Amino acid sequence: MTKVAERLWSFLKQEDGPTAVEYAVMLALIIVVCIAAITTLGSNANNTFTNIGTAIGNSNSNGS
Repeated sequence: MTKVAERLWSFLKQEDGPTAVEYAVMLALIIVVCIAAITTLGSNANNTFTNIGTAIGNSNSNGS
């Protein structure tokens, strides 16, 4: 039974676990920033194309 306790204590003292958790948190933050940036760029692109489409539509209406 003492071998099991020693192995458990050894496992808890290892520092590999917290490192993996830190990498997972960093990855999650990077993903959130990327999603926010893509959403913002997508909205801006949509607004730009809508404005261009409206301008082209208005110029065709005025020219007829």
